[in-house]
Amino acid sequence: MASTQSSATDFLIALGANLPSKRGGLRDTFTVALQLLAGESLEVLAISRLYSTPAVPAGSGPDFLNAAVLVRSDLPPGEVLAALHRIETALGRTRDRRWGARVIDLDLLAAGATVLPDAATVSRWMDLAPGEQAAMVPDRLILPHPRLHHRAFVLLPLGDIAPDWRHPLTGRTVADMRDGLDPEALKGIAVLEDQA
Repeated sequence: MASTQSSATDFLIALGANLPSKRGGLRDTFTVALQLLAGESLEVLAISRLYSTPAVPAGSGPDFLNAAVLVRSDLPPGEVLAALHRIETALGRTRDRRWGARVIDLDLLAAGATVLPDAATVSRWMDLAPGEQAAMVPDRLILPHPRLHHRAFVLLPLGDIAPDWRHPLTGRTVADMRDGLDPEALKGIAVLEDQA
């Protein structure tokens, strides 16, 4: 009898928003986004708690609501990213300004231990100075997300759902990266009691 092997991959996705959408407030938008994932062949396995996070730089907009989800899918990473962009568009996201206020942001953080397009490219993006990060936009999918290891608003929710996920280039787990954050990066972040 032949064994069947699943080609399913576990994907880590960050959710963020600081403006209401046409579906309602921030929590309402997150609820709808999670429902829409299933319609894109993305099975939700785990959902983090909600986090309130100050906008950066200070005073640049309302606080963000952040969360993370673990999903499983047979889709390749590029198709998962396209699905996330469709969900953002359905919820009214426009890409007017990089790192600006938004009704929803769904960031593909990781696809298991996949490195795309290659280790050298990911490492180059990981090493960019903050000013360069703000000015440059990749022309292709970069996985793992090249800034996830610096972002408290990503690592705290990821710690709820995937503390043992290991970065394929640095070897560090989510828990290790989270626990190694500068205390200054945690200022103003509040854990809300319920899930997204």
